[in-house]
Amino acid sequence: MPTALLWFRRDLRLGDHPALLEAVAAAGPDGAVVPVFVFDPRLWGPSGLPRRQFLLDCLADLDRQAGGALVLRHGDPARVLPGLVREVGAVGVHVSADTGVYGRERDAAVERALGGVPLVRTGSPYAVTPGRVTKSDGTPFRVFSPFARAWREHGWRDPAPRPDAVPWATGVASEDPPEVTGLDGVALPPAGEAAGLDAWRRFRAQRLEGYRTSRNTPGTDGTSRLSAYLKYGCVHPRTLLADLAGLDSESADSFRNELAWRDFYADVLWHRPESAREPLDRRMQAMTYDSGPEAEERFAAWAEGRTGYPVVDAGMRQLLGEAYVHNRVRMIVASFLVKDLHVDWRRGARHFMSHLVDGDLASNNHGWQWVAGTGTDASPYYRVFNPTRQGKEFDPGGDYVRRWVPELRDVPARYVHEPWLAPAGVPAGYPLPVVDHAEERRVALERYERVRDRA
Repeated sequence: MPTALLWFRRDLRLGDHPALLEAVAAAGPDGAVVPVFVFDPRLWGPSGLPRRQFLLDCLADLDRQAGGALVLRHGDPARVLPGLVREVGAVGVHVSADTGVYGRERDAAVERALGGVPLVRTGSPYAVTPGRVTKSDGTPFRVFSPFARAWREHGWRDPAPRPDAVPWATGVASEDPPEVTGLDGVALPPAGEAAGLDAWRRFRAQRLEGYRTSRNTPGTDGTSRLSAYLKYGCVHPRTLLADLAGLDSESADSFRNELAWRDFYADVLWHRPESAREPLDRRMQAMTYDSGPEAEERFAAWAEGRTGYPVVDAGMRQLLGEAYVHNRVRMIVASFLVKDLHVDWRRGARHFMSHLVDGDLASNNHGWQWVAGTGTDASPYYRVFNPTRQGKEFDPGGDYVRRWVPELRDVPARYVHEPWLAPAGVPAGYPLPVVDHAEERRVALERYERVRDRA
């Protein structure tokens, strides 16, 4: 009886899953498909607790959909998968292509270890697989807007049909999943494919129409909150784009742009894998950052949400409470760390990856580089977010701040983003600003000028 392995990674769903269809076809009418997930210590180890727990919850949902057939194994995939192939007599291993830095290396090692058994890559976690959208001369895009235009012109495939039935193999030994402890009090979203599709349907029906403006106001429920589902492939972006087909509103176009940003950052990482850890703009290697006890104290104040700047503190407390930060606020808190506190963007990126449930290396690290002025921004370093002005513009009533900073709940809206100006003074328990924004902005720009002059 022909047996095909389906190795799940960032595609934890059964709908719109081309690799699943290929595995079913390879098994044939009399064969079986063995679904497997490997807990790779190279990936599990660096993952923060929220991502670990959400992954486990997604796997539990996937196992239910597969009738309890999901096989869990632990270890290096280059060792585990060849052993499982021999164990079940598999004729092939089917995957969605991984275009990440480690994923490409890992898959090459697995392919070598499998010997004559093929590793079949079908589809990817992106609407357009990284590397396929290029300039007319074949070179990669460095700036988002022209990439997005070419991305739309390239287009994407229709969603793959959901198979009527899958001949899941039964009786294959499975190991216990690892345990996650210490996540008390963090509110994670419901996990799995059905939860992701439900979240999409609610957003499309209730909030898509006003998305272009509401996505920037953290005090309202204006975003899709689909990032964790996209991260783990509970929902494929192609499914969302198909549902948007024919909608020409500005809000629908804004949402397409967000999916394009996701593909863009993955494309940048494909062409420049070193940019996961190093500045995309190599000139910015010379940028100086602060270190020492005072810098450590300021980083701790930022991480714990006690900088004295309300919208920054609200964002960092949302991160601790929900393993998520509103996208507008991500930019504000990142700018504050890099350009007000003069801390290396890589440290902030690592902190986010350890706490975010939707932590994605390409999107997270290149988003940090965009803010830090080391990445893909067309006019990089001069952008310095003023946290007070940003709070007033995008949280004018202080709803977001009051939700996450209870010390400020009784401060009038006029002063909620500048509590140090309130007639009654800063409420007890809330700190004064750790730095003066205007002064630190000047310092940040002076440091950039020195880098530019040397370059």
